[in-house]
Amino acid sequence: MARRAAHPEERPLVFELAAHPLRWRLLTELARSDRRVRELSAAVGERQPLVSYHLRRLRSAGLLAARRSSFDGRDAYYRVDLERYGALVAEAATALHPALRLEPARPDAPPDTPAARVLFLCTGNSSRSQMAEALVRRLSGGAVDARSAGSRPKPVHPNAVRVLQARGIDISQQRSKHLDEFAHERFTRVVSLCDRVREVCPEFPGDPEVVHWSIPDPAAEPGSDAETYPVFERTCAELETRIRFLLHVLPDRPGPKGDPTP
Repeated sequence: MARRAAHPEERPLVFELAAHPLRWRLLTELARSDRRVRELSAAVGERQPLVSYHLRRLRSAGLLAARRSSFDGRDAYYRVDLERYGALVAEAATALHPALRLEPARPDAPPDTPAARVLFLCTGNSSRSQMAEALVRRLSGGAVDARSAGSRPKPVHPNAVRVLQARGIDISQQRSKHLDEFAHERFTRVVSLCDRVREVCPEFPGDPEVVHWSIPDPAAEPGSDAETYPVFERTCAELETRIRFLLHVLPDRPGPKGDPTP
């Protein structure tokens, strides 16, 4: 059945929301890193009540999500749903003309380009950062050198191993590392996955870009390994989505295998 064409006077929701200068700046900030309201207020130079109002507008459209900080429950981290945003942009483009269907870009890096290096940090280096490290290597086809570490390392969680095994990735031989092991190494980007480790993240040589993804620790969920496995699966799926977008913005690196199509 042919899809109903949008009425000429119906402005696409994504354009109406993103056209506002302040909302566009908020989206731009959140596309780089999860942030708290006060951080967004400082970044855009506007009062917190005004920033909160526009965050609510974006959140009501499903473009943003918020999670309570595991470091300080009075805080919440906002993140942009890039898949939702991409879907709305693609929908708006094809509503104007079907020939405008968007295709993801796949830049090619010169053969002599040094590999981008990404370090993932969390508290225990037992689940989130271990999965992220392995996913980057798989999704980049080995083009990106990924590492992981923690501020208080624990053994790799069995469910992290099982979830990746289901994706054909073996991390059974990976070990947990303390972030001090990488204190003198250079990275293209450092990604904190834990609200707590963000507060103690050290400086690294070369001034790499440091971003934050506020992702709850699946290992903190109560229950047996069998009972908490679905939580690990959801965490892995979120990491996979975020990493697919991350690989597109690493300098001079190819896009991920199986890019997300808007």
